[in-house]
Amino acid sequence: MEEVRYLIEEVAKFLDRPAGIINRDGMVVVSTDKSEEGGHDASYAGLGEIGETPVSAGERTYAVLEHTDIGAFAAYVKGTDDTSRNYLELIVRYLKSELKERDSEAGRLAFLKNVLLENELPGDIPLKAREHKVLYSARRQAVLLHFEDGDAQAYVQTLKDTLQSWGKDYILPMDEENIVILLELEDGEKQSESIDQLAQRIFDTLSEDDMTKLYIGIGLPAETLKDTAKSYREASLALTVGSIFESESYIMRYDKLGLGRLIYQLPPTLCHMFLSEVFRPGAYEALDTETLLTIQKFFENNLNGSETSRQLFVHRNTLVYRLDKVQKITGLDLRNFDDAVLFKLAAMVRKYLEKQGAAFAGGGKW
Repeated sequence: MEEVRYLIEEVAKFLDRPAGIINRDGMVVVSTDKSEEGGHDASYAGLGEIGETPVSAGERTYAVLEHTDIGAFAAYVKGTDDTSRNYLELIVRYLKSELKERDSEAGRLAFLKNVLLENELPGDIPLKAREHKVLYSARRQAVLLHFEDGDAQAYVQTLKDTLQSWGKDYILPMDEENIVILLELEDGEKQSESIDQLAQRIFDTLSEDDMTKLYIGIGLPAETLKDTAKSYREASLALTVGSIFESESYIMRYDKLGLGRLIYQLPPTLCHMFLSEVFRPGAYEALDTETLLTIQKFFENNLNGSETSRQLFVHRNTLVYRLDKVQKITGLDLRNFDDAVLFKLAAMVRKYLEKQGAAFAGGGKW
């Protein structure tokens, strides 16, 4: 009934008299004149069964309106003259057309959702795509929006408005917390903005309310509709891996996960074995907060000591002292590229295990 209410509100924009929907009992359930809603129409109740041909009684003209979701109702327009009858015929045609299109769109979105969830047989997808008027061979990319507040449905209309300038896309609410945007991609030269720019625009628009906590995962492009399920899995994995290794980021791309994607696929037992070989027992824990911050900045600046000193506001000798301290505790000289890579990888593995709640399950400290 909410869809009918929306359509009646659209009708009100160009109609110069009240119109609405009445149920079998003669109660006005939707009207362009809100004061009429909930009222009882004695004239309609006395008409009995009416058909699609407009019938006048009292101060109104009526015609039947049937829909699978809302059942049988009657549309009405206030007035009994020819103009009212013409208005009513147009309104009934408009409502039936829009409701039919919305049924078709709902079926299309349900089909696409099943494709993403791999609930459709691969061989059936091309035939069903044709049935639902969805291009099978179009190049598409899945963008997954995760709302921590659990009210994803509330953002659908805002998303539709935001994506108007993009082109063809499908917005698929998956559950209370997640929405997938299935973007149809143009050739690189024709694309008005990149996926990164679009994702940032979506994030900025939906995060204007400080209460909205949004994370966006981006999969790789899929060449056919069947392959969009893989793009969706990649977008989901981007959010999962990103939450471990890029906890400060809100937009994660599958193709930018780097080592994190590799580490995530390693079994915990292998991770524990690797850490025990890199760090002596208790070595990592012996590094204080100041030293860990120094290591982080040193890596961020590509092992550039001068730039690291400048950003930390410390003398070059102080940085050298701290790096010597790391070498003494861990046995790894971070000024050496191989040792730096080994430390970085081990730190990421450790972070992964901590996130999985298994950091110390392998026995003792590293």
